[in-house]
Amino acid sequence: MKRILVIALFLASFSAFAQNANDKQAILNLLEKQRADWNKGDVEAFMQGYEKSDSLLFVGKNGPTYGWQKTLDNYKKRYPDKSAMGFLVFGIKKVDFLKPDLAFVLGSWNVKREKDELKGYFTLLIKKIKGEWKVVADHSS
Repeated sequence: MKRILVIALFLASFSAFAQNANDKQAILNLLEKQRADWNKGDVEAFMQGYEKSDSLLFVGKNGPTYGWQKTLDNYKKRYPDKSAMGFLVFGIKKVDFLKPDLAFVLGSWNVKREKDELKGYFTLLIKKIKGEWKVVADHSS
């Protein structure tokens, strides 16, 4: 009986690890797609990585913004064209799972433009919604 229990616990922990690894890769793929969309100059495609909801929270240097559309509008105002968007690079520092469907991501961002360079850090809450990982809160500085 003990042997069966030990095997069952091992299989359960291995299954959780495999799920965690798959979800981590899905989150990294989401962030890579956002980076690639940004570098194409496509803010609308970049925003598909965010939850399309009025409860989306984006916190930047001007304080909090609520809502997907308002966040998109702010991005379009600050980055009106591909040259203003520049070339984006992420440095992912960690991905921690708070729950099976909720992850915390810490990373850095760097945007190189023709005449200047912007950089900072971000923290994200990313939630699995209807089988897809979406950013539900973004604090970028």
